[in-house]
Amino acid sequence: MLRIAQTLEAQLRAAMQQAFPEADGELNPALGPASKPEFGDFQANGALALAKPLKQAPRQIAAAIVEQLQNNPAFSALAEAPEIAGPGFINITLKPSVLAAEVRQRIGDPRLGVAAVEQAEAPVIVDFSSPNIAKEMHVGHLRSTIIGDCLARVLEFRGHQVLRLNHVGDWGTQFGMLITHLKQVAPEALNTADAIDLGDLVAFYREAKKRFDDDEAFQTTSREEVVKLQGGDATSLKAWGLLCDQSRREFQKIYDRLDIRLSERGESFYNPQLAAVVDDLRSSGLLVTDDGAGCVFLEGVVGKEGKPLPLIVQKSDGGFNYATTDLAAIRYRLGSAGDGAGRVIYVTDAGQAAHFAGVFQVAKRAGWVPAAASLEHVPFGLVQGDDGKKLKTRAGDTVRLKDLLDEAVERAQADLRRRLKEEERQESDSFIDQVATTVGLAAVKYADLSTNRITNYQFSFERMLALTGNTAPYLLYAVVRISGIARKGGALDGELPEHLVFEEPQEWALIRQLLQLDAVISEVESDLLPNRLCTYLFELSQSFNRFYDQVPVLKADEPMRSSRLALCRLAADTLKLGLSLLGIPSLERM
Repeated sequence: MLRIAQTLEAQLRAAMQQAFPEADGELNPALGPASKPEFGDFQANGALALAKPLKQAPRQIAAAIVEQLQNNPAFSALAEAPEIAGPGFINITLKPSVLAAEVRQRIGDPRLGVAAVEQAEAPVIVDFSSPNIAKEMHVGHLRSTIIGDCLARVLEFRGHQVLRLNHVGDWGTQFGMLITHLKQVAPEALNTADAIDLGDLVAFYREAKKRFDDDEAFQTTSREEVVKLQGGDATSLKAWGLLCDQSRREFQKIYDRLDIRLSERGESFYNPQLAAVVDDLRSSGLLVTDDGAGCVFLEGVVGKEGKPLPLIVQKSDGGFNYATTDLAAIRYRLGSAGDGAGRVIYVTDAGQAAHFAGVFQVAKRAGWVPAAASLEHVPFGLVQGDDGKKLKTRAGDTVRLKDLLDEAVERAQADLRRRLKEEERQESDSFIDQVATTVGLAAVKYADLSTNRITNYQFSFERMLALTGNTAPYLLYAVVRISGIARKGGALDGELPEHLVFEEPQEWALIRQLLQLDAVISEVESDLLPNRLCTYLFELSQSFNRFYDQVPVLKADEPMRSSRLALCRLAADTLKLGLSLLGIPSLERM
């Protein structure tokens, strides 16, 4: 409906200009979806805003606009006669022939009517996942990884050139203390690949961190090790490379399992650029030395005493920090000598909002953000347990992402075996493994994406694996059911009938739902809220159920039978496409 909405908006604007040539400024029809089905397909509220400057009643203004619309043959070909409601709303109902033509155009179209961007602009960067080397991926990485992948999929589908960047923590003080500790307790790990497994490496990291916090001599030695690493010492660099490679392979196992593509570009990539960042800030007059540290004081951000808060970009000992690296990344990503991106999206937890607000402000003031470019932080809430607190194991430890995914698949398999037994069905082990893996991982993804990312959500295997409600298993089952109906009726083979015939209210309700796909994807592209797509898919499946329960399909006479089977085919294709944009593959059987 997005293309039709754009056409209607242009026609409304022209009608407003014809009716009120004396009106100043650009006229806004304020066109949007109708608030209720009985009001039609669209509602234009532009008359209300014109009442004060034109000194006329809104209904009088609306009547003048409607008169101009009805004199426009192009509008009359699209819509029924407009109706004026309330204080001056203009309700517009599309003609059945227009809706039927839209359905026909979308069937068999791999894009289902969703237009690609006319001209791929500058690249879009989606920065997501970002685990730390020498640590295992845990539940805290779940939301960034899944939300970031979904947004990248939507942007790619729209035709944007997307760089999926994994800004891993692979540099800094933690490597100095880890290498120093390993030299003493497991020196073989520093010169031999995979001499210890990642679990042991994580344990050694914890030990090193404790020693760093408690032992001043160890702290000094660790900092000396960092200097060696940053200075290009061959032994230190080899040890660092081995540690990074080992962690990277473990991360990749998770990414492969979740079908997520990422290009790694860690903190170390920007290390050679940090000094230039500080020099640029100094030459632009933004850098101030405060208590020995190089800072940029933020505008409009004050502390408890009412003084501006600083963003520290160079520590008093001359070292750099996360802010320096993030500034270097912006400078490179938006610069013509770097990625030349036009939009950079950071998918991190809401706790980093203040950090990114400060970094974005400094980058803009430094002149590193072109006028046409945008920096966007996509914050998300916590994954919580039943107690409403951050999800932990019973022992109080952070939940490993691998363990969480394993349990989801195991539970999905147990549910499937129980259902097969109840239905007295016999299936192969390979079928059970495939379905359980797909359903288990889909359940985890969908439970996360279907929640407004800004809020916290409580993690519940029982709720996310349910075959009823707004869940992945419910939608996957809906696809299987609808595809089966279409296949049985022959809708997936052969040519469409020349004319699609629809008469029942349930048919028109389903059609209108199906034709909203392009507008929903456009919203996700701009607002970066995947839950809107999830809500759409769930509501679409409910609309289909009402249609199928109340209107005969396979037993209907022609031409209704072929027309209704065409709706089944389009509904199945729409659900499959929507799920694929969420990173969820469909199943033929469950």
